Amino acid sequence: MNLPVVILTIRWMVRDTFRQALASGIFWLMLGASLLCILFCLSAGVDGGSQLRHSGEPPEFLPKKHADLSKTTPAAQAGVEVIRGDLTLAFGALRLPLGRDAEDSVRFLQLLLAGVVADAAGVLLALIWTASFLPTFLDPNAAAVMFSKPVPRWALLLGKYLGVVAFVGLQATVFVGGTWAALGLSTGWWIPEYLWCIPALLLHFAVMYSASVLLATLTRSPVACVLGSVFFWFLCWGVDYGRHAMVAMQYLDANSSPFQGAARTMVEAAYWILPKPADFSILLQSLLHAGDHFAAIPAFDTVQHAGAFHPEMSILSSLAFAGVVFVVATRQLGHTDY
Repeated sequence: MNLPVVILTIRWMVRDTFRQALASGIFWLMLGASLLCILFCLSAGVDGGSQLRHSGEPPEFLPKKHADLSKTTPAAQAGVEVIRGDLTLAFGALRLPLGRDAEDSVRFLQLLLAGVVADAAGVLLALIWTASFLPTFLDPNAAAVMFSKPVPRWALLLGKYLGVVAFVGLQATVFVGGTWAALGLSTGWWIPEYLWCIPALLLHFAVMYSASVLLATLTRSPVACVLGSVFFWFLCWGVDYGRHAMVAMQYLDANSSPFQGAARTMVEAAYWILPKPADFSILLQSLLHAGDHFAAIPAFDTVQHAGAFHPEMSILSSLAFAGVVFVVATRQLGHTDY
């Protein structure tokens, strides 16, 4: 099998995945969810409010409902600004007092979209909605015709995997790019850090979807892929949290940690072997400066301060896991009779 044929096969499988997404309605379902979020962002606005950040200095301000708003007070004369303005939603139907300034409010909305809608819930929904793609492709009635052609099975499986990742990448780009543009148009604030969500979410999904690929080759069952993918995500997140909690306890008080010797080695081994969805979330929150708005989970915060969180190694080890799982899946597919 020469390289041009393999490339053509992979490209054809990617196109077939998009065709499948359109035929099943998953494409329109995910696009509709993104459009609703984009419309929500278009309905946002900022009424009043002054910029609190000047020349890199930390802002000094009083809340909007402070008892003394007079410009003649000592605080005002010393340069302490009083927050004035509202964040509007639903085209002005809902008004919320600004927490700080306009830029801060827009960042807060972006964090809600990235951390709540896209990161955990979005990846899980993407795993659920795309779980049937590979089992349908591997159904004996459909796969027997495909596998009868002089094309290696691993190339077909790789093309299907890349097709699903590309499809989710397109949807992530529409969601993140659309909400970023909508907030920019409606508020006038164009914050480029938010666009880091696209590669971060795509990497998160691509790693976790490898488990669904293996389940599909083993069972050919959409239900098994849905339940297995969701269970595996929560398992990996739990291992992440357990490892970081262990390190945090030892950092704060070495004598209080129940993890010693073999137990600590097992937890560390499981952490480095399995994918790390919690680490992807920590990395995304760091890129978006979430600490300015939300308190981090104590264990995660302690691990970062202790220097025990290594984002580069987390990404590389997660990618290595996905690669090994994909190789196992291709070997399983190669030994399956059709």
